[in-house]
Amino acid sequence: MCGIIGFIDKNKSIDVLNNMLQIQSYRGPDDSGVYFDEKSGVHFGHNRLSIQDLSSHGHQPFLSNCENYVIVFNGEVYNFKSLRSELESLGYKFISNSDTEVILYSYKEWDIKCIDKFIGMFAFAILDKIQDKLIIVRDRAGVKPLYYYTNKNQFMFSSEIKSFHKHPAFKKEQNLEALPYFFQFGYIPAPYTIFKNCFKLEAGHYLELKIDNFEFEITKYWDVNNYYLQEKITKNEDEIIEDIEKILDNAIDLRMVSDVPVGVFLSGGYDSSLVASILAKKQGKKINTFTIGFDDEKYNEAKHAKKIAEYLGTNHTEYYMKNNDMLNLVESLPFYYDEPFGDSSALPTMIVSKLARQSVIVALSADGGDEAFCGYSKYFFLNKFQNIFSNKLKKAVVKNGLNIFSAQSIEYINEKLPKKLKQTNIKDKYTKFQRAIKSSSLEKMFENASSYVDKKEIVRCLNVAQNQKLFKKWEKIGKIELLNQMMAIDYKLFMNDDVLTKVDRATMSVSLEGREPLLDHRIIEYMARVPLNIKYKNNQGKYLLRQVLYKYLPKEMVDKPKSGFQIPLNEWLRGELKPLVLKYLDNKILDKNIFVTEEINILKKRFFEGEDIGTTIWFILMYQMWKEKWLD
Repeated sequence: MCGIIGFIDKNKSIDVLNNMLQIQSYRGPDDSGVYFDEKSGVHFGHNRLSIQDLSSHGHQPFLSNCENYVIVFNGEVYNFKSLRSELESLGYKFISNSDTEVILYSYKEWDIKCIDKFIGMFAFAILDKIQDKLIIVRDRAGVKPLYYYTNKNQFMFSSEIKSFHKHPAFKKEQNLEALPYFFQFGYIPAPYTIFKNCFKLEAGHYLELKIDNFEFEITKYWDVNNYYLQEKITKNEDEIIEDIEKILDNAIDLRMVSDVPVGVFLSGGYDSSLVASILAKKQGKKINTFTIGFDDEKYNEAKHAKKIAEYLGTNHTEYYMKNNDMLNLVESLPFYYDEPFGDSSALPTMIVSKLARQSVIVALSADGGDEAFCGYSKYFFLNKFQNIFSNKLKKAVVKNGLNIFSAQSIEYINEKLPKKLKQTNIKDKYTKFQRAIKSSSLEKMFENASSYVDKKEIVRCLNVAQNQKLFKKWEKIGKIELLNQMMAIDYKLFMNDDVLTKVDRATMSVSLEGREPLLDHRIIEYMARVPLNIKYKNNQGKYLLRQVLYKYLPKEMVDKPKSGFQIPLNEWLRGELKPLVLKYLDNKILDKNIFVTEEINILKKRFFEGEDIGTTIWFILMYQMWKEKWLD
């Protein structure tokens, strides 16, 4: 895992290149390199975190032996050894043991179609001198970030936006039309960013730029929707479970290819427990597992993770977050995340990454399980209530029924339920469901259930209008079932722009490579074609994943309500973080072109009087802190 940058300028600008590299040097502290092509004006820069081939032969930018092709690469192509053998049979000679060289010669042999052969996570750029073009590519799931900026005769790309700030041609103009999406979801959806003319290259896409005239074309080479639209697998349940286990086993096996130590993030949930279990069985020695805990039992999953670790016999390390940890990290979030980013679980993710980095350089994370195996509670609730939309009477009854109970009363009822029936974060889920059931369509229902802040609140608090034409990923996908549609959208949207952004920046902040075995594209391609009545069975999410897990761990050890990676946000914002809230949400520093200050004052009053709207407060705080860091 590394950092890459590049731009086109006929004037040799190595100082600019070095400055762009330096600001993201934590992505690759082991080595750095630059390249300038005098004819095209292409500049490449690379920060290296050494994982494969620790020798100087793995240095980047990497040139082909004929020097007609140059590459900078971030990520891993896990099946590079088999591809190397294939290329050697075609006459290619290698000077390194790295996957970088394999990618470059794969491109030379098969052109852009080479990406269809890759299993892995990757963002790379290739200068093709033969065709006089620059190609940038992002992996199918979007594990590796890749941004580009274009304005007149300017083009630059980078693993992180912050490098653009070091280029004199970059203009820091806010993309205000996209800002309301941040306050709704906690992130700005791809391909947009907080800046005008600056974009995320979407997952499963590549961009080809003609160097002579700066014209470029973006091509989608992979789309999860295509697999949901294919014919369903006709195998029986036992055969499907066997297939899934084989794919998982191979996905984890490939991600153990490393010349440095590897560990596992273990939360105690189904996904991470399965990854740890399969890995523990495969390894001839104890594996390293890491988890984060909280003193507040409502949020603490560390005890459960410890039981799993003891059963598997891992070298387990746990750390209970202290308030000082959180306070020190909050002010660093704008630097590492570049854009306003609202997922507060970034804090514990950064802590567990730091914990793991003390022992390993690579850590397996289990993201992607909910989107592939049907794990989010919103899926089940919305699936049950979809028939309400065709019956006005039923919809009215449910809406009125929901108005009877407040979020606080629902939480009280939840506390009285048996442990197996309890829901975590019930107030937030109930509030989202109240919004969802009032929607005008199934697609809007899902959008509202995925929103952290009510659109009506956003309209009241912002002077910036949302551009509805800007973003259309909530639209219906063919004629597929609602459950599958929700999973497909989350795979391309929430997982990509929230979860994977969170994990990439958190791990990279401490120079740790995060690997995602459940995001092996073969898993989602298979699961998308599994019949829904097997995927979601007996009213159980992750039904198939559970069946595989039960082969490794006792059922009673792992069956528990889903929790997620949550923090006591409301408590912290009213406590240790209150000075930051008062400072950054003060009328004197709020931009009146963006915020309706009277409404922000009302929000603060409601919050400090006990209403649990900490997420809304947190989003405003994150925006204000980002603005101070990168604009003021």
